[in-house]
Amino acid sequence: MKLLLIDGHYYVYRSFFAIQNLSNSRGEPTNAIFGFTKTVRRMLKDLQPDYAAICWDEGLPQRRVELQPAYKETRKEMPPPMIPQLELIRKMTPLLGFRNISLPDTEADDLMGCYAIAARKRGWEVVLATNDKDLFQLVNSNVRIYTTAKADLASPKDTHALLGEEQVLAKWGVPANLIGDVLAIAGDSVDNIPGAGIGRKTAAALILEHGGLETLLKNIGGVKSERTREKLMAAKEQIVQNRKMVELDCALELPVPLDSLALKPDYPRLIAALEQCEFKSLLQEVREEAGRIATGEQRELQL
Repeated sequence: MKLLLIDGHYYVYRSFFAIQNLSNSRGEPTNAIFGFTKTVRRMLKDLQPDYAAICWDEGLPQRRVELQPAYKETRKEMPPPMIPQLELIRKMTPLLGFRNISLPDTEADDLMGCYAIAARKRGWEVVLATNDKDLFQLVNSNVRIYTTAKADLASPKDTHALLGEEQVLAKWGVPANLIGDVLAIAGDSVDNIPGAGIGRKTAAALILEHGGLETLLKNIGGVKSERTREKLMAAKEQIVQNRKMVELDCALELPVPLDSLALKPDYPRLIAALEQCEFKSLLQEVREEAGRIATGEQRELQL
């Protein structure tokens, strides 16, 4: 079985900024809706999953805010034209076949981690569609990252890549299970987590050399560079705190059972929603797909 888990807010934001000046005849912005719908439908084509869900941020976890009150404070407010589109997207995703998953005061990456681990225990293949650094920690023989970033594609002809253990090692310089240690030292400016003034490559080299963050912090005196030693000593408490910040909360109770994540598109209602958005080419594409599936189901009944 294959489970696809999508980082909802990431793809809504990406779609909103990638496509400009798209609206329907009523003047309502539809750029994020169009981009998001095209993107997730492309994932279904690329991956052919059996189960799928879209995970959403629903506030910040108390644990992280207590550790670092400035966590994610530097993030800009959602652009006003995106707000009604996000609301409509969350209503449309079940029509596309996905379950929406969220919990109060919980981030999407923690939920994705919980579901990935639960599915992995069953021996399922898991694909995480995300750009979240923290989720790279989960990559193993059963879990991979879906990406369309040009830097990650093996060939210019490729439309997507699935990053496994080998690709993550090449990208980060450490195995997936040590990425949290690297982030603890380097920090994460996107989430407003301050680092020790040491870049990701240097941090990765230190972690590899010492076998992990705990060993490194116990042996700072053995670090060759005097400047690096000084930075590690000065930021030791910050680094320890950062390590707790980037650790995924994977012990949450699943709000929706795994077996309830089977893909179930609702074509009649999806077509009606797309008609309201006035997406002509996409609408035609979905209508043709719905027709093919209905014909196939009819043949199966006849057999």
